[in-house]
Amino acid sequence: MDLEANGSNCLSRNDSDRGARASSGGASTALASVLIFTIVVDILGNVLVILSVYRNKKLRNAGNLFVVSLSVADLVVALYPYPLVLTAIFHDDWTMGDLHCQASGFIMGLSVIGSIFNITAIALNRYCYICHSLHYDRLYSLRNTCCYLGLTWLLTALATVPNFFVGSLQYDPRVYSCTFAQTVSSYYTVSVVVVHFLIPLLVVSYCYMRIWVLVIQVKHRVKPEQRTKLMPSDVRNFLTMFMVFVLFAVCWAPLNLIGLAVAINPVKVAPNIPEWLFVTSYFMAYFNSCLNAIIYGLLNQNFRKEYKTILLGLCIPRLLLVETSRCATEGLKSKPSPAFTNNNMAEINV
Repeated sequence: MDLEANGSNCLSRNDSDRGARASSGGASTALASVLIFTIVVDILGNVLVILSVYRNKKLRNAGNLFVVSLSVADLVVALYPYPLVLTAIFHDDWTMGDLHCQASGFIMGLSVIGSIFNITAIALNRYCYICHSLHYDRLYSLRNTCCYLGLTWLLTALATVPNFFVGSLQYDPRVYSCTFAQTVSSYYTVSVVVVHFLIPLLVVSYCYMRIWVLVIQVKHRVKPEQRTKLMPSDVRNFLTMFMVFVLFAVCWAPLNLIGLAVAINPVKVAPNIPEWLFVTSYFMAYFNSCLNAIIYGLLNQNFRKEYKTILLGLCIPRLLLVETSRCATEGLKSKPSPAFTNNNMAEINV
């Protein structure tokens, strides 16, 4: 009887182990599929964004310099950290050594913080363009814009470097990534979430709230003395960048909220976070890097036209030599709409 019992226990344990491996294998396949899709769309989409701004003079303005900067932040993770994560998924372990672990974690941090800082810079640019249009040319001259861009990445680097001193870049087998470890230091985790996520989101929310108020005032003529006129392209461009902000907040909020909860009470909270929730929050955040280029193509006419021209040019190379911007503006020398379109030349009250 004992032998039969032991045999049945061994069989049940083996069945359980096989089930766990099958379940883990299924989850790994799903994660790999999401990551492969993200890498392909990320590279293709953000290269299209950069080429579109380079080729189309209507898209070469101060606001879109930050859009290109945001695309670079999204693109770098698809070229280095994400392929390493994919390799770890296939091997079910990190096999690339500690140097690649630290480097990929650092670049991932640069991309994440660079994205939120560039989104903040874009919101400030749109706010100045729409709410303080009389001062826009002076505030966003070519020289000033380049200084703002350099400052954005300098702050990004300064915000990422402390990870090396805290030792917070570690391999997490749950997400197959060398990434920020939320449990290394509660105080540091709280400061990261507050300074790198919550404060920028508050700044962006304030800017877009003020823009929404002005758009509503102009539309309904709340103030008789209100002389501001907005072009349809201005409003559509604002909505495009607002959607970029919303999607970033939605994709990154779960991971940051989990990190904040763990930091406040690591002993009680950390063990009670379901692994599926933690993994899902991470891959939602990873997935965000491929969304911005899709949003530009869906909501911005000039980007959409350039996408088509560039993709057709892959089949007919001579099309890439054709200048598609016949009615080009002077870019930064004047005050172009950040999303100027051919068929909306007249000012209207929106």
